[in-house]
Amino acid sequence: MNAIEQRDVGIVTPDAALAGELWLPDGAPGVVLFAHGSGSSRLSPRNRYVAGELVAGGVGTLLFDLLTASEERRDRRDASLRFDIGLLARRLVDATRWLGQQPWARALTVGYFGASTGAAAALVAAVECEVNGIVSRGGRPDLAGAALPGVRAPTLLIVGSHDPVVLDLNRQAQARLRCESRLEIVPGATHLFEESGTLEQVAALATGWFKRWL
Repeated sequence: MNAIEQRDVGIVTPDAALAGELWLPDGAPGVVLFAHGSGSSRLSPRNRYVAGELVAGGVGTLLFDLLTASEERRDRRDASLRFDIGLLARRLVDATRWLGQQPWARALTVGYFGASTGAAAALVAAVECEVNGIVSRGGRPDLAGAALPGVRAPTLLIVGSHDPVVLDLNRQAQARLRCESRLEIVPGATHLFEESGTLEQVAALATGWFKRWL
């Protein structure tokens, strides 16, 4: 088994200092940055599970907080920031640029994994950054709005079959994408993929997509 490097990182952006956790297997072709969804953080158990499966498949991952500690406290009170796609996308762009400045990362490609509103942030950020692949889990790509036609990175949209409203929104968003895209519907899954075996399917789909495109 290949060695895996793990390190805690501090991502300094023009308006924030964000905590992150990097996992980098030997020989990894790239790093997937995780954009967590509404009211979540880098400690999201679902995202951490998917990240673990990516690392086991030889792909690097970077889980980090899109919001500062004070912003997270504010968002828990009034939910005012979790739908601020512009802010979330800007933080993801800044984190991508930070990664590109690290000497050890210069040869690595970049992927985005977005959940819920984080998927919209990933699509918006991908218009500004060089990104090789995007995966959305139960995402709201519709919230990327006018950015959708400008996305160039191959995009995989994963939605549960028992999440009809979000499924419809994903179909509408996919119709506006001009890049290579695929919509995968996980049978029996609701929005959070809490049903037995469904998150495992998400992880397998994401791993296959990133190993293909990174």
